[in-house]
Amino acid sequence: MVGNETRGQGGMFLEREDEGGERELDFLAIVSLFPRPPPPQSFAVRGQLHLGSMKWLLSFIGGMVAYSFLKMLHEYFTRKEREEVWRMMAEEFSRQSQSRDTESTVRISPQPTTQEPNLASFTDDVHTMVKRLLTDDKSFRVIPIMGIEGIGKTTLAKLIFNNKHVLNHFLFGVWTSDGYEFHLRDKEKLMDSSLSQLGDVWNYHVELQRLKAFLIDKRSLIVLDDTHIPFLDHVLRILAESSNGSRMILTTHKISLPPNFRTRSDPHLLRLRGDDESWALFTHALKKSIPPELLKLKDKIVRRCGGLPLLIVKLAEALSHKDATIEEWSTVLQQFHHDQQQLWSNTLYKIHKDLSLYMRRCLFYFTLFPQDFDIPARRLITFMVITIRHLVDHLDKEDVSFDHIHGDYNRTSTSFPPYYEDVLSFMSFDTRKESKPGEDIGNFLRQSISSGCFLVLLVLDLENVFRPKLPEAIGKLTRLRYFGLRSTFLEILPSSISKLQNVQTLDMKHTSINTLPDSIWKLQQLRHLYLSESYRSKLMLGQGTNFPTILQTLCELFVDEETPVRDGLDRLLNIRKLGLTMSSKQEAMSLQLQAVVDWVLKQKQLRSLRLKSIDQNNQPWDLELKPLVTLVNLSYIYLLGRLKNPSIMSQFPYSLIDLTLSASGLVEDPMQSLDRLPNLRSLKLLAKSYLGKNMLCSFGGFPQFRVLKLWKLEQLEEWNIEKGALQALRDLEIRFCRSLNILPAELLHRTLLKIEVIPAQAHLKLGFHPSAHYSVLPLMNQGIMNTMMLWV
Repeated sequence: MVGNETRGQGGMFLEREDEGGERELDFLAIVSLFPRPPPPQSFAVRGQLHLGSMKWLLSFIGGMVAYSFLKMLHEYFTRKEREEVWRMMAEEFSRQSQSRDTESTVRISPQPTTQEPNLASFTDDVHTMVKRLLTDDKSFRVIPIMGIEGIGKTTLAKLIFNNKHVLNHFLFGVWTSDGYEFHLRDKEKLMDSSLSQLGDVWNYHVELQRLKAFLIDKRSLIVLDDTHIPFLDHVLRILAESSNGSRMILTTHKISLPPNFRTRSDPHLLRLRGDDESWALFTHALKKSIPPELLKLKDKIVRRCGGLPLLIVKLAEALSHKDATIEEWSTVLQQFHHDQQQLWSNTLYKIHKDLSLYMRRCLFYFTLFPQDFDIPARRLITFMVITIRHLVDHLDKEDVSFDHIHGDYNRTSTSFPPYYEDVLSFMSFDTRKESKPGEDIGNFLRQSISSGCFLVLLVLDLENVFRPKLPEAIGKLTRLRYFGLRSTFLEILPSSISKLQNVQTLDMKHTSINTLPDSIWKLQQLRHLYLSESYRSKLMLGQGTNFPTILQTLCELFVDEETPVRDGLDRLLNIRKLGLTMSSKQEAMSLQLQAVVDWVLKQKQLRSLRLKSIDQNNQPWDLELKPLVTLVNLSYIYLLGRLKNPSIMSQFPYSLIDLTLSASGLVEDPMQSLDRLPNLRSLKLLAKSYLGKNMLCSFGGFPQFRVLKLWKLEQLEEWNIEKGALQALRDLEIRFCRSLNILPAELLHRTLLKIEVIPAQAHLKLGFHPSAHYSVLPLMNQGIMNTMMLWV
């Protein structure tokens, strides 16, 4: 499984590709379930979350909790439902935080250290903040750093305050941690304190005027580390009308700012750390080498800390005093579990008590999933408008539903009492790989429905339940809107599925269903249809089939010479996400390819396109495309097959963000065409996509390029990057490019760039300047390979 982190407005997504290559947005959640119903004063949820990865979800309270993943609601819900969610969220944004009382005097505390914390774990944050600080805008601006306790607000502020580019740009710097004392520095020198002659204790009302005279005419950076709101008003009055390019950084756990700050500020929402960032911070804080046998604890360490820097550093300090053995470290990890739970409990209690009822429900959805469970966003969003009456099967014997689903009651009773008449959603996490889970779920559904239960069910999510025996009575669930069968390996659908007239999402990805009945098209409310690529899911279309014209998602459909594309599928014109695998006898292939291309060009709302062309032996085959430049909403493209028209490389739409090419057989350098795409952020050139020997990245191209992956480009020998090119690149991955002898010198000293080479190649390592910093790490779970990780 491949994962990339990419930012979206207000958050961060974790984009991953599963075995079938489909991208997903995941929340990685660590959830501690409380007994149901929860005690009035408790909310024992803790989390490590990605959005788009939403990994920052638990970092904030109020409307920010839900902001990013609500952006995806348009993929799943009606406009009326979206408007209602947005209305409630807007009310939450209007909440104001109260100011804390302050005293007039305080003792001077130590100046922020100039020793740089581990930059690797805050690279993107530092880059973003420094870029915003160094703009040419002469007006005074405030950049609040927002986040929960322990998330690294002060650490990030120190990294920025001592950044060499920041030091060179601002003539003077000011740091205060309480709003009463100030530590000053000039461009040439860091001073203990310019106010040291005032003594240990002083009154800030008098010295505020001296500070004003000191800063008013000088371009300065002011850092207010968790400073009280009254002091902010004073500083704002001093500098509000200045036009010397001064900036202020404010660290705060509040999400509401004073009204006079809002027009001058653009908050930086500090997220929890990703797995790689957490590990980098841990190894930095540990300050000693880790024996290879202890690397097996990496995943456990990362998850135990939940991405919170404070916990990461605390655990590293605790382990640094212990012997480096499995027994010692395991004991510390077990003891550390209590500290972790206590910190998250305190944090989430503060979050919970400040939330509106609606936002508490948003946070509650995460408790529906098991601890340490990777939560796909598509499953979480399903519950967004279903706020009550959930039934979740966690295989918990203490749960009253366990006996109904898995116990003697299930096997001996023919009907159920009306326990579940009003249940709106049922989700099972019985992932045992045997026949019993499928039998238990089948019996439970059959008996519940026959007893008059589940008849108002809106969501039935059986993902990962092995081959559930769906009863024909499933057709009585006429209100059902979401039917999740992903990874169930189900072999056949009950014929009564055609009666589910309100189903909007039918997910059969990773099932064993290879033929869909024509009756599937009777589901006229169907918007999202996910099929099984590995079992070559085909559609059976009868004469005069009436398609659901509102279908927006059609993924993993297998197209051969019998698939009616012309005068069939091409009547679907509202597709936003399309994934097709095309294969047939070679003489019939070209006609179907032409029909598919013509159909694709009609999709004016298309956002994601995956096309695979394979022959009867599952090998890449010809893929002939026409220019896609007219598809102005298209942002994601995945193409597998030999491009018969290579000129298409210069005819992608400017909206393109993510491009993957595999087996394309290009002989001309694709970089010379693709670097003109202004929004392209991720490019993956996989096996045999480029057959040339040379590659050049020119200055001025790829203005937003962040991720580049070069896999199995076996002919590539030389790669050059012009000076100043690829400045936005953050993640470079090179796999099995064995002829590539040296990495471009322009990549040297890129402090924000991570480079991964698989397998580690000594000649690539030697291509770097001797001062370049790198480390070699084993690739987990793949003993025959090595990984070279370089931070340059």
